[in-house]
Amino acid sequence: MARDIASLLRQQAALAAFGSFAFQETDLIKILGEAARICAGSLGVRHCKVCRYRPAENDLLIEAGFGWKAGVVGKVVSAADESSPQGRAFVTGEPVIVQNLQEANGYEPPDFYADHGIVSTVDVLIKAHAGAPFGVLEVDSTAQHTYDEHDIDFLTGFANVLAEAVATSHRNEVLQATLASMKEAIAEKDRLLDERNLLALELQHRVRNNLQLVNNMLSDQLRETSDDGGRTGLRGIIKRVMSLAEVYEHLLGVGMNGQINIGAYAVALCANLPDLQPTPAFPIVLHCEPVTLLVNLSAATALGLVLTELISNSYEHAFPGRGGTINVRFGRDEQADRGVITIADDGIGYAPAAETRRHGVGLARRLMQQVDGTLDVVGDAGTAWTLRFPVLSAADTVAMA
Repeated sequence: MARDIASLLRQQAALAAFGSFAFQETDLIKILGEAARICAGSLGVRHCKVCRYRPAENDLLIEAGFGWKAGVVGKVVSAADESSPQGRAFVTGEPVIVQNLQEANGYEPPDFYADHGIVSTVDVLIKAHAGAPFGVLEVDSTAQHTYDEHDIDFLTGFANVLAEAVATSHRNEVLQATLASMKEAIAEKDRLLDERNLLALELQHRVRNNLQLVNNMLSDQLRETSDDGGRTGLRGIIKRVMSLAEVYEHLLGVGMNGQINIGAYAVALCANLPDLQPTPAFPIVLHCEPVTLLVNLSAATALGLVLTELISNSYEHAFPGRGGTINVRFGRDEQADRGVITIADDGIGYAPAAETRRHGVGLARRLMQQVDGTLDVVGDAGTAWTLRFPVLSAADTVAMA
């Protein structure tokens, strides 16, 4: 009795150790091979194998084994029917014990059984979480061997661990296949984005260059025009073209994010606008004090045109007979999450009733409406235009990256 208890304890220890191994190892073939080795050793036999069911062929293929000569693993052991011990265990789901194959009726074992001198076998089912069972676990002995219920329980425990290892392996395969598909999709997306960015960048270069060409042609025409009304009209067109060209210049600087720092953009505008104004009789100073405010391309285009119109209006109308200062300041209305730009001059002031006669102011108001912005003016002591407009949040910036 002491020997039997010791044997059971060894089997339990072997099963526990194998369970730890199986859940740490990711290679299913190694798990199946180790199971065959431990089962053979624990039951005191020389051979053991794990057979996998193949639905298309309806047979049992030796997937892993222990103690077999070269060429046995990878062979079909039998059809998945009751014509063999393995097939019967697979079909019925019950353990099948054959103490002596030579005396068993109805079984025709393959030739390699005789080559190895196999006499006794015991088979237990390796189940699956869903669908057909994975296959069978079989222990083979070269001597007639009597297996009891403890041996069956031991092998069934191994088969259950193998069933879980197989399920885990299948989940890992699905996961790896999914990850591989995701990597391929991401790589394809990156390739398409790179291609799109390259094409878009080329388009932006062409648009920017074409705007510059138009600007040069208009400047040439301005130099050849002596009529004051014609020169004024040409200057207005040139300023708008220059404003659009600056949008594309800044868009090229940030790639295809679709977002522009309107503060940096305004600095470039303020640097160029004085040169496009008629030469003033008295000095006019333009200051620009920007902060970082990110807007989308549509808003940047509209705001650039509005800045151009309002600054130009100050140059043309705010300082009759004297000089002055124009200040462009940027801020943020944190409560409304909107950007604020103020264009203020210390000129003669502004009368709203005369707005329809002020060239470009009506355009400025329409542009601000298009970008969900507002335009307010105070003209008591000098003129102060206040632009309020949506700005991009951190979440918007991440989404556009």
